Amino acid sequence: MNSIDIRNLYKSFGDKIVLDNISLSVGCGELFGLLGPSGAGKTTLIRVLTGQLKYQGHAVVLGQDCNRMGNEIYKNVGMVLDNCGVYERLSCFDNMKLFARIFKVDNEAIYSVVNRVGLSQALKTPAGRLSKGMKQRLLLARAILHKPKILFLDEPTSGLDPATAEEIHHYLLELKNNGTTIFLTTHNMEEAYKLCDNIALLNEGKIVEYGVPEELCRKYNKENTIEILLKNGESVTLPNNSGSAEKIAAYFREERVEAIHSSEPNLETVFMKLTGRGLNL
Repeated sequence: MNSIDIRNLYKSFGDKIVLDNISLSVGCGELFGLLGPSGAGKTTLIRVLTGQLKYQGHAVVLGQDCNRMGNEIYKNVGMVLDNCGVYERLSCFDNMKLFARIFKVDNEAIYSVVNRVGLSQALKTPAGRLSKGMKQRLLLARAILHKPKILFLDEPTSGLDPATAEEIHHYLLELKNNGTTIFLTTHNMEEAYKLCDNIALLNEGKIVEYGVPEELCRKYNKENTIEILLKNGESVTLPNNSGSAEKIAAYFREERVEAIHSSEPNLETVFMKLTGRGLNL
């Protein structure tokens, strides 16, 4: 059984169509990425899947219809969304303790989770005094405290420094390897390429492409060339076929190669080819 099944999902706000007949599935234990620029409908889809918005069509999470989602489902769901806040006057520990009580989790579990996300030294610090990166760690710790089966993350590393983002990436992969399904929205194509088993590219409410990140990049590699940077600063571009093999081998035999790259596009380039716009717009 899939963790998420969506068929012909439609959502509008007045005359504005936000999600236009979307269909996709996310398998159990999969780390799935939804990519798109701001305003593409990513956050709306997460709010639909977490029971916050009504919709037309078919959307099921962990076997439950999202239009009739009861409170019981949240025992198995964790969320880090843009509207998730912290109680700024409370310490990190008291923030965690409050949710431990809601989810009927022993307080001892708090120490294990905050240690894993790098918050153990800030347990007594009021949440309002945390940096953005530390607040994001607190939100993530809170979301996984009850060991949910599925985790929804809406731009979880947006605005974070590279070191903090990297630490969160490592932890997300660990959660995935332990069987947690993760639904991630992002406009960071490097993040999606590194983390996701499958991605969907969302533009103006429609999925314009779906698949494994590496395979999508190869699919749109129309140039299919190899670029060789020589040690003298010269750049040589050759067709990526057997006819170039001897010339490439000669450069290596003569120890002239500084670097070599294929023309395979990144996800940003793929998205631009499909939509004419960038992911950061």
